[in-house]
Amino acid sequence: MTKTLAELAALIGKIDFATLSTHSQGGTIAGRPMSNNGDVEYDGDSWYFACEDTRTVQDLRANPTCALSFHGKGGLLGMKPVFVHIEGEAELIKDKAQFAAHWAKDLDLWFKEGVDTPGLTLIKVHGIRAHYWDGEDQGEIVLEGATSQTRAPATF
Repeated sequence: MTKTLAELAALIGKIDFATLSTHSQGGTIAGRPMSNNGDVEYDGDSWYFACEDTRTVQDLRANPTCALSFHGKGGLLGMKPVFVHIEGEAELIKDKAQFAAHWAKDLDLWFKEGVDTPGLTLIKVHGIRAHYWDGEDQGEIVLEGATSQTRAPATF
């Protein structure tokens, strides 16, 4: 059974941190934890903040193809683990109105001047394909905007 986007959103809605993987120099793949900052009403797009001089932004500027990995922990009392992997394309945004729309107060810890922080960049990852496994079910969802060039055969 394939989950809907709404069901996938419910799975990742409780997971704040994702690993954002990018293509880096020399063909390597770099990954780093990124917080959704409470902006987790997933509709196919994910939002993250970074500074423009970071390797993350430099990697995405050179190649916007990226991936997000979410892991919701299982536990006692029958809680099943959740794994979601999203392939996507990143857009680097420098618009303060967009910053404000996705800003959370806790971000002030890392970005001392808020939306006015020099070099602040909003990373929008537009999902193309999502793979999931929730302990009972696994599947793939092809998201809006996928094309034959961005869609690879299922890998499970």
